[in-house]
Amino acid sequence: MRDFDEQTITDAVHQSFAGTPDARLAQIMSRLVAHMHEFIRDVAPSFEEFQAAVGFLTATGQISDQRRQEFILLADVLGVSMLIDAINHRMPEGATETTVLGPFHVADAPLCANGADISAGVAGELLFVDGCVLDPQGTPLAGAQIDVWQSDAEGFYDLQRPEQGGSALRARLRSDSAGRFWFRSIVPAAYPIPDDGPVGALLHATKRHPWRPAHVHFMIAAPDFETLITHVFVAGDQYLDSDAVFGVKTSLIADFVKMPPGALPDGSVTAQPWRHLSYQFGLKPVAV
Repeated sequence: MRDFDEQTITDAVHQSFAGTPDARLAQIMSRLVAHMHEFIRDVAPSFEEFQAAVGFLTATGQISDQRRQEFILLADVLGVSMLIDAINHRMPEGATETTVLGPFHVADAPLCANGADISAGVAGELLFVDGCVLDPQGTPLAGAQIDVWQSDAEGFYDLQRPEQGGSALRARLRSDSAGRFWFRSIVPAAYPIPDDGPVGALLHATKRHPWRPAHVHFMIAAPDFETLITHVFVAGDQYLDSDAVFGVKTSLIADFVKMPPGALPDGSVTAQPWRHLSYQFGLKPVAV
């Protein structure tokens, strides 16, 4: 194995992986090498460009930690996250469409009762959310776990505000016997994805903006159904047609209806104007 040129090197690398015992890994490595080598032959990067690419990936790893996953962010802005989502979530009629997880989900958010205020005192316009979890035929699913998280009124997640000293605008709830859940929050704002790192530098160099339209995240799980990861977007947001991570789907846009002071759907009363989001979520059965 020596004296390779720009054509023969690809076959040599393929041969080096020929003994891979796992068939799926062997397939992945074969296609990765083939596509990557073809890309390099097509683009013909200079050595300086190769060094810049290595530096970019190194910086992407260095800025990543438990609070920030820059590689997910990179996959998001390149459309890779949504492509993987589309391939893995071909939804039947009656099932809610999926979208990206995003970099701000946290496992084991506070478990709250229906009707709870998940804002943890963060200022903003009152939002009352009620939803229903169904199967594709419209049958309510009791006991589903609903994981919800969102930005604040200035477009920041609690992870971006460590000075708050705790969890805010995120919770886990359970659907009742009729598949329903409900909670209080505040209206989320559009926000830029973190753009102070290598992904932000990439967006700047390519004249792309970093903004995402306002939305609330939902992750909904129930036995015998695929876990749903989705958003509900605020209708009328200026970034619906230019989401930096390509996550918007028309079926996921909803009115956050402006309401006058008075009674909320759970019977409580507010002296302030508020918004109402009501949405039905359909889950896809696990394939047998």
